[in-house]
Amino acid sequence: MKTMSLDKTAAHPGAFTSALHAKCPKCREGNMFANPMYGLKGQQMHKNCPVCDYQFEIEPGYFYVAMFVSYAMNVAEMVTFAVGTYILTGSENPWLYIGILLGVSLILSPFNFRYSRVILLYWLTPGLFYDPERVARMKKM
Repeated sequence: MKTMSLDKTAAHPGAFTSALHAKCPKCREGNMFANPMYGLKGQQMHKNCPVCDYQFEIEPGYFYVAMFVSYAMNVAEMVTFAVGTYILTGSENPWLYIGILLGVSLILSPFNFRYSRVILLYWLTPGLFYDPERVARMKKM
């Protein structure tokens, strides 16, 4: 009779899922932001990961690059909504486009702020990789 052995290794969270939930890129467990995306308390980001103590702002001014990522996201959203508006309405009235694009830009600005930083940390920072043993090492200290 065979006995079942339990695999004690836990599945590691994927990069896309962790980025979607705005988790720390180093340990993928701690939250990067203290508040919800559309909360009344604003977009407050932790200085360090609450789980592994990784410092998110690698150097002073590091998140200025996130402005360029946010700009690219905003341009992609504007083009998408402008084309979608034209396909759905067929209108060439500039005030329709100004109203829709301004509204979309305002509604998506918290999303762009948060995920421009997440994209910067997860995929645009050289040398920053997931370390599954980081939490265990931090607990031993």
